[in-house]
Amino acid sequence: QVQPVESGGGSVQSGGSLRLSCTASGYPGNMYCMGWFRQAPGKEREGVAAVDYDGATLYIDSVKGRFTVSHDKPKNTLYLEMNNLKPADTGMYYCAAYYSGARCELRQDRIALRSDWGRGTQVTVST
Repeated sequence: QVQPVESGGGSVQSGGSLRLSCTASGYPGNMYCMGWFRQAPGKEREGVAAVDYDGATLYIDSVKGRFTVSHDKPKNTLYLEMNNLKPADTGMYYCAAYYSGARCELRQDRIALRSDWGRGTQVTVST
């Protein structure tokens, strides 16, 4: 199992855009969900967006319509396109491969098996 490597973070003003990338490979086939998670200072890590093996996506309500998750399988790369960024989006962003049962879920208490966390990439949005 290879540890994910996230990149693409940065500092932007409110309304700006960023594209995060994550290279990840070598995971067992049952880890068919690929997701982005974030952790703001003083807060618990939360799932933000995920894509399953068939390309179905899901998002938390606060990012719907602004974020787009995609997975380039031949390149073993997961992306998160983030538009109209808000200060509330500030945090360290991580990606992971995981298994959460019959379908992908973003709640971490539903995740039964997950890859190791990478170092993450910092996203800072200022007003």
